[in-house]
Amino acid sequence: MTAEITMTADVIGLTRIAPVSRRAFMSATAAAAAGYTLAAGPVRAEVVTTDTTGLQAGDATIKVGEGEMPGYYARPAGVSRPPVVLVAMEIFGLHEYIKDVTRRLAKLGAFAIAPNYYFNKGPDLTKITDTKELLPVVNAKPDAELFADLDATVAWAASQGGDTSRLGMIGFCRGGRYVWEYAAHSDALKAAAAFYGSLVDPANPVWPKSPLQLAPEMKAPVLGLYGEADTGISVAQVEQMKAALEQNKKTAEFKIYKDAPHGFHADYRPSYRKVAAEDAWAQMQAWFKKHGVLS
Repeated sequence: MTAEITMTADVIGLTRIAPVSRRAFMSATAAAAAGYTLAAGPVRAEVVTTDTTGLQAGDATIKVGEGEMPGYYARPAGVSRPPVVLVAMEIFGLHEYIKDVTRRLAKLGAFAIAPNYYFNKGPDLTKITDTKELLPVVNAKPDAELFADLDATVAWAASQGGDTSRLGMIGFCRGGRYVWEYAAHSDALKAAAAFYGSLVDPANPVWPKSPLQLAPEMKAPVLGLYGEADTGISVAQVEQMKAALEQNKKTAEFKIYKDAPHGFHADYRPSYRKVAAEDAWAQMQAWFKKHGVLS
């Protein structure tokens, strides 16, 4: 098996729970029409929906090394120099769940921007229905290129009036891994929150160091939010990361949610756990306020 199709921890942990009742889930046609990916399994009918009242929101075009990277942003309308929060998506692409998260952050006062950093690696990930078809695309993204894309996104947000002196980042699944990686790269990041981001990587030449290996290099305080029942990212790995950060005197906190699987915040999937998701969101807000990202 090549590095490109290796089942990484965040993919192993994905739960594709069969729906108990079809009435609790959208049809595939309805889910696709609503902008949700289908590779993660059935889409819940009771998704969290955030409107754009009081917001400016829409598509973004961000200049990067290999062209123009698409993205989605949301910001409070009429607010001068709001703090900037990067939203790092899952392996499923820039679909409606990630867009809704940007709107939730904008409702908190942030200029949130989700860059589509897989845009130049292959097909539109939101149109793929088989997770295994995603892996050659997302596993081919070099960390160095990712950092350049995120740096370009920060520069774009600054050019649009965002206050990048109060820069935060939030990420889910593979995006959670990117949170850890970017926290070791960026001198500008003030605080970040990683939702079930993998900590130990399989061998891959485009990923020089895993988050665990980067523990001594962390520059920003990170909040790690993990599920006890995650079958890909073990509690032992989380404890190992916690110990490595403490040993290197880095600022980080972790919360492990009992009985919560991978993807517990993803309200469009059967893996969603409402109590854990809402608490984790509150923990993230408190973390960003503590470290000066949110007011």
